[in-house]
Amino acid sequence: MSLDQEEITLQEKFEELIASNDKLLIQDFLNDQNISDVAQLISDNEDYETQIISILSLHRAVSTFKILDVPEQKRIIQSLPALKTAELLNELPADDRTAFLEELPTSVVRELIKLLDPEERKVTLSLLGYPEGSVGRLMTPDYIAVYEDWTVEEVLQEIRKEGKHMETIDVVYVINESGEFIDDIRIREIILSKPDKIVSEIIDRRYIVLHVKDSQEEANNIFKMNNRVALPVVDDNNILVGIVTIDDMLWVANEEFTENMQRMGGTEALDEPYLEIPLFKLFKKRVGWLVILFIGEMLTATAMSFFEDEIAKAIVLALFVPLIISSGGNSGSQASTLIIQAMALGEVYIADWWRVLRREILSGLLLGTVLGIIGFFRIQIWSHFFPQVYGEHALPIAVTVGFSLVGVVLWGTLSGSMLPILLKKLGADPATSSAPFVATLVDVTGLIIYFSFAYLFLRGVLL
Repeated sequence: MSLDQEEITLQEKFEELIASNDKLLIQDFLNDQNISDVAQLISDNEDYETQIISILSLHRAVSTFKILDVPEQKRIIQSLPALKTAELLNELPADDRTAFLEELPTSVVRELIKLLDPEERKVTLSLLGYPEGSVGRLMTPDYIAVYEDWTVEEVLQEIRKEGKHMETIDVVYVINESGEFIDDIRIREIILSKPDKIVSEIIDRRYIVLHVKDSQEEANNIFKMNNRVALPVVDDNNILVGIVTIDDMLWVANEEFTENMQRMGGTEALDEPYLEIPLFKLFKKRVGWLVILFIGEMLTATAMSFFEDEIAKAIVLALFVPLIISSGGNSGSQASTLIIQAMALGEVYIADWWRVLRREILSGLLLGTVLGIIGFFRIQIWSHFFPQVYGEHALPIAVTVGFSLVGVVLWGTLSGSMLPILLKKLGADPATSSAPFVATLVDVTGLIIYFSFAYLFLRGVLL
């Protein structure tokens, strides 16, 4: 049976049970499905999403709620009775609960926090108190902490006692009496050690920690570089305050990728799914950059006005304006996209600007030369079959276009590669050096390069 057939079967079975209105049968059916399948049923049956969450056991309801899209989570919380909402929010892991509350208006957050148990309320308010986009907002306080003078047997007893309530037990964290972080131990090292061995004999004090005020982007890069499933988070006094797990990092990476793609498309990052964001808010997200790019493109007309006399003398030059500026814009967009992605992956840093510049100079010359040769021979071949188009000056025109393409493509690759690094140096998001922005910049400067070569090669010939 194919996946599509299986999904259709689940949907049809669910509709059949809903029609029967037998809650026990519905509950048994939902409990037999994977959490991801239940989440898909919620997405496909908006009218029954609250009913599905209510029927599920609390543990399964929480597991399902965690992986739903934010709009679905909002609708469910709005529809659930206060008691069920309190159960759901209290059972949610602190980091997931904080991530959800961040998406809500302040007035709604204030009311929902009142539903939390005192201890959960304290934890949530603590996490919400950290800067937005920081590791502190992402961490969870649910982890196994042990002392360095404990035996392996005592550690195992602690894991058995507290493990089921923790985010992960893959890693155990060692602290002193003051709560200061000392080291972390992977669970396999504990399991493979003798029961009477002391924790201090196992640890090697080679660890990696995050700070509560580190950016989530920095944390994501650290995870990628060190292949860890969880990392401890400490405050200014080296007190262990939480951990960040790999599933949180996957969420951050997805959010970062989405935002970068939107910015690279010439718009501000959307805070909500496209179909859920209000139309006027979507308009505001898009209009700013569109106006800036439009004003930038107006400079193209200004640049052309400076070469009005040259165009009047040699109308044939105007034929190649779209070719020249589009080639420069395309090469700039390519370079910009490559560098932004490399910076996001931690492959390129600000200090690498000179290495990037050298590579792009060579790349720009090679790419420009290829396009320049194609442009040169295209004009020469075309003039052979249609001599009236370029007249007797086909060769100098071909040389002008060829050299212009080399210059414009070279300038495009340099602009596209250096702008993201410059923006990063200035503290801005490199993704704002979007492909449309680079293309607009190269359009204007490309005209200057083109007509400069035209004046050089066609002076005394057509100009």
